[in-house]
Amino acid sequence: MENKAKEVKSDIIITCLPGLKESLMHELMNFGYQARIDGFSNVRLQGDLQDAIKLNLILRTASKVLLLLRSLPAVDLQSLYEGIKEIPWEEYFSVSKYFSVVSVTDNPAIKNTMFLNQKVKDAIADRFKMKFNQRPDSGPDKSFVVINVHWKNEVAEIYLDTSGNTIAKHGYRIHPFRAPLIESLAAAIVLSTGWEPSKPLILPMCGSGTLAIEAALIATHEPPNLNRPNFAFMHLIGYDDEGFEKIRSEIKSKIRIVDNLRIEATDRDPEAIEAARSNAQNAGVEHLIEFDVADFRQLSNPEPGSVIILNPPYGERMETDERINEFYKGIGNFFKQKCPDTTAFIFTANLEAAKHIGLRTSSRQIFYNGPLEARLLEYRMYSGSAKSEIK
Repeated sequence: MENKAKEVKSDIIITCLPGLKESLMHELMNFGYQARIDGFSNVRLQGDLQDAIKLNLILRTASKVLLLLRSLPAVDLQSLYEGIKEIPWEEYFSVSKYFSVVSVTDNPAIKNTMFLNQKVKDAIADRFKMKFNQRPDSGPDKSFVVINVHWKNEVAEIYLDTSGNTIAKHGYRIHPFRAPLIESLAAAIVLSTGWEPSKPLILPMCGSGTLAIEAALIATHEPPNLNRPNFAFMHLIGYDDEGFEKIRSEIKSKIRIVDNLRIEATDRDPEAIEAARSNAQNAGVEHLIEFDVADFRQLSNPEPGSVIILNPPYGERMETDERINEFYKGIGNFFKQKCPDTTAFIFTANLEAAKHIGLRTSSRQIFYNGPLEARLLEYRMYSGSAKSEIK
């Protein structure tokens, strides 16, 4: 049986972490997609299941790729149940498949989305019961078929979640070390700096290496999820390995070799470097990154034109404000004394401590690191960098 969604154009919603939608829009534009921002952290475009499959593989800054099945009038929970039961679910997945439901609603009648999820599951299961006298298994696992419901006012949009488990995690990080950046955020940070592979990229305080690894993947045009073993779309009717491999091969053909690539990742903690090297090896990019154990204050002067990205601690593990302020002051001194004619970036959620860097920012971009509002602060360092200092 063919999946009706396979070649039918529909709305595709791509979700991302808060603060990443501009990076996601830029990615989509570079891939030739026309998209528009749709809500706080969603982007919407037109496409079919083949587009959804491709987008799952190639997007660095996305979290989920949702394919719209139907918009339903839903004045109350019972009318939503009836509308969902009318959808021919047997044309999208088999009764033998496990499925899960995720919902988002601002309907005042719903106090707990777990209750809404159960009602949606009942509607789908009752459809299968009516057709085959059998109900499929369902639960919280997002590894198989995933249905996503957005219910606002008196309209419910019903989606196939083609990703399943989030694609914001790129699967290579086997050693997280301390407080690592989620991979989609790290990719957005690198992309937002405007770094080009022709320039050296310096990453002091590299931690588990996520920024360095994402930079290497960006430089070589290697998609972040090309080798991921499971997506939710693989459990839909009409999915075939041969068609998927054709899409993978087309994407893989665009991977390139970059001559003279220089990505330097350092950290003063040997355990961090060990974790970063292992993660890079798992991602297949260890040979593209120079790892070393070093305190950032002991580094040699970066080449003119280099891009420097620091993700310093926010202060949670430092005993006093004075200590964290002094630490950030040391970062400013490092920039002023050792980094002329470079562009330096700091990603931090401690904006009070960042004031002690003592340099004027060229730009400030808002991101979120988990629940924390953070900034990517840019400093353009010139020879005689006193020009940049705050007076």
